[in-house]
Amino acid sequence: MSFFISDALAAAPAAQPGIEGMLFPLGILVFFYFLFLRPQSKRAKEKKEMIAAMTKGVEVVTSGGILGKVIDMDDNFLKIEIADNTFIQVQRQSVETIMPKGTYKAVTKKVVTLSKP
Repeated sequence: MSFFISDALAAAPAAQPGIEGMLFPLGILVFFYFLFLRPQSKRAKEKKEMIAAMTKGVEVVTSGGILGKVIDMDDNFLKIEIADNTFIQVQRQSVETIMPKGTYKAVTKKVVTLSKP
């Protein structure tokens, strides 16, 4: 005979949680799926499609913030012109966005006019 627990309660089998006990954890999993996992996978899919559709001559911004025009490309790397006769090579995955046509020319023209006295 225990002082804190009566013998009748100690001998009773523990109640098994039914579907009611599983609703809250399942609800949390569904919430996290729609809040975090689904949007992340959609962004990854869109970026993969963007990188696959890239061609020579498009204007891009890299993950480092460098704006340039794609001059040459192979399976893994891009050759980007960032100024007149200035080229860099970056990995395809480092491209964040494809800019509208004319952005590169407008920005370089603005830089040239600002640098003249």
